[in-house]
Amino acid sequence: MAEEEKPNGEEQVKDNNNNNLYDAVQRLILEPSKIKASLIPLFPEASRTYSRQLLHWSRQGSPLRRILFISIGIVALVALSGLVAFTLFFLAATVNAIFVSLLISLAVAGGFLVLFFAFVTAIYIGALSLAIFAISTVTFWAVVAIIITAGWVGFLYTVWLVTSKSLGLAKQSLSVTGSAITTYSAAWGTRNIADKNSI
Repeated sequence: MAEEEKPNGEEQVKDNNNNNLYDAVQRLILEPSKIKASLIPLFPEASRTYSRQLLHWSRQGSPLRRILFISIGIVALVALSGLVAFTLFFLAATVNAIFVSLLISLAVAGGFLVLFFAFVTAIYIGALSLAIFAISTVTFWAVVAIIITAGWVGFLYTVWLVTSKSLGLAKQSLSVTGSAITTYSAAWGTRNIADKNSI
């Protein structure tokens, strides 16, 4: 028994000795990936649950809440579309600039080629600046137009809702007034008949 415990104890000592700096650094680097790997399957279900809760919230309230939900979604979609368009243009311009820089470094000997490629680089920078301005302007005004449209739709819907409620209240008021007049007339008529019979 003592001999069996001794090899186990020795193995345990060997395992403890294998924990060197390399293993510690490797564990430090690999642990976040293990955490990411364990959390990645949870993201689809979490996003489905969140979207279900968001749809349930938008359906619970009044139609004004749905208009708010739709307008915010459209604004976010347009803003993200502008961001993606700018990112793609920026990526293309960056690849072109890298290519031009490579050609410039290859053409160091020729002064004319260096000057030519410097002008081409300046044109790329100008095109990138123009694209930034154009895409941001279009995205900004699209967002403004969507917000104004959503505001007008909400305002007109509110006016229609208030008008329909007011007409319903007026109709109910006229109905109550008409029934009160009918009741008063009937009571007045029976009183007059009773007075005539007593004379």
